Amino acid sequence: MIEQIASPPIERVGRLSHQVNAVLIIALRDVLKFVRDRPRLLSTFIFPFIFILVLGGTFDASLGQAMGYSYITFVFTGVLAQTTFESTVIGMIYLLEDRENDFSQEMFVSPISRYAIIGGKIAGEAGVAFLQGFVILIFGWLIGVSLTWMQVLLILPVLLISSLFGGGLGLLMLSNFSSRRAATQIFPFFILPQYFLAGVFTPLIGVSEYLRWASYIAPMRYPVDLLRGIFYAGLPEREQVVILEPLANLGLIAVFFVIFLVAGTIIFVRKETNR
Repeated sequence: MIEQIASPPIERVGRLSHQVNAVLIIALRDVLKFVRDRPRLLSTFIFPFIFILVLGGTFDASLGQAMGYSYITFVFTGVLAQTTFESTVIGMIYLLEDRENDFSQEMFVSPISRYAIIGGKIAGEAGVAFLQGFVILIFGWLIGVSLTWMQVLLILPVLLISSLFGGGLGLLMLSNFSSRRAATQIFPFFILPQYFLAGVFTPLIGVSEYLRWASYIAPMRYPVDLLRGIFYAGLPEREQVVILEPLANLGLIAVFFVIFLVAGTIIFVRKETNR
């Protein structure tokens, strides 16, 4: 009798442990794929370094003097958030590659929760994006961006939040594509305008009214503004570069993340079930 009463809780714990292990294994698989993919490694780091050094460094003297603060630091903070967000969005494209290779179908017929599969994919790509952000953070310090230990400790969680947020959006978008080719053709038209609407290279304060309203629908804007809100906290230039308070950005990111995650998971699971 005692064994029968104790058995269900033990079974539930066992099932939960099994699902957690599945999430970790899928996440680790994606991180290892990234580390072994040399072309992706190079492209991932080359573009952020070019943006920071070439764009930020070239216009630092002229624009920095006109703005009253370091332009290369402004670009660095924008590119740091943009890279972690965009990396996870684009990284979720491997869901389509797995679908084309029937890997995801094999996982869906295995004794693993579909939500664990989705969670593992997002966790894996978020881990990849976080590693990229960490390397860019070190790069910024090497080129002379002023960083305190407190700023670094506060920025690291923001990088993780930005990465997970991008994963939620990537899942929602890719759930509506039938092939990787279609996704790669459409993604640039979705991502590139956000460089400007999110204020990655130019401050949004003082822009025209229609651009200001358009920026509200750019998901990238919120992690960029959140990171800058943390970085510029207590600095005099904060009022010139930060739009919303960090708590406001966190709240909006949380709401949008839940919407993206729930809608994307429902659509993706339904498509996989009907295959």
